[in-house]
Amino acid sequence: MTEQIPDGLVCLTFDDGVKSQHTVAAPLLEELGFGATFYICEHFLENQERYMTWPEVADLDARGFEIGNHTRHHTNVTTQSEAELLSDIAFIDQRCAAHGITKPTTFCYPGYNHSAEAAAVVGSHGFSLARRGIAPECPYHREGGRGAAYDPSRHDPLLIPSTGVPGPAYSFDDLAWSVDQATGGAVCVLTLHGVPDLDHPWVHTPSDTFERYMRYLQDRGCKVIALRDLMAYEAVRATVSS
Repeated sequence: MTEQIPDGLVCLTFDDGVKSQHTVAAPLLEELGFGATFYICEHFLENQERYMTWPEVADLDARGFEIGNHTRHHTNVTTQSEAELLSDIAFIDQRCAAHGITKPTTFCYPGYNHSAEAAAVVGSHGFSLARRGIAPECPYHREGGRGAAYDPSRHDPLLIPSTGVPGPAYSFDDLAWSVDQATGGAVCVLTLHGVPDLDHPWVHTPSDTFERYMRYLQDRGCKVIALRDLMAYEAVRATVSS
């Protein structure tokens, strides 16, 4: 049975498979009872010192977190042919299958680059939901920023916007603002990277800041879910093509 979207609903997503997502984020999320989606890209996992190994990704899946598809090479999808994009997507599916990981059902656009044409390709692979960044509604800020809340009545489910992208330019006040947008049937979608992120300082969130953010969500009584869990809500399901 589907539900109505409650105020304070937060989708928590992590990009790129940074190792601190496994060592820092996941234990805290389990403590708080939060769901989350981890978008995995093979390009980054090749560095096993800074990024997760496939067995660590499988561990997150076994612990109930969502593993999403972030492509093989992290290429700008707007520059790829249909065949190239589908091949990059299929590669992650294959790697998940090889490690006993649930087949990804949601997608994240590398570098936030997206287009209607790319979304059509993503949908043709069978994804129901896909997440992008804050543009075009809001100016792209390399070091984080505010974006639109996801409103199923007006946003394509294959082009779900990020409401908040934590990074050096994103403050606690920005987080509070992002959560405030989750009202009247809209959803706050948070996009994080490493906590910390040692390779990409422009998307870095210190571990103590991350914990403060998560405990704030708990204190506000937010329901924190993975992106795939949006399908439990009638307003979202109604927008997804059968």
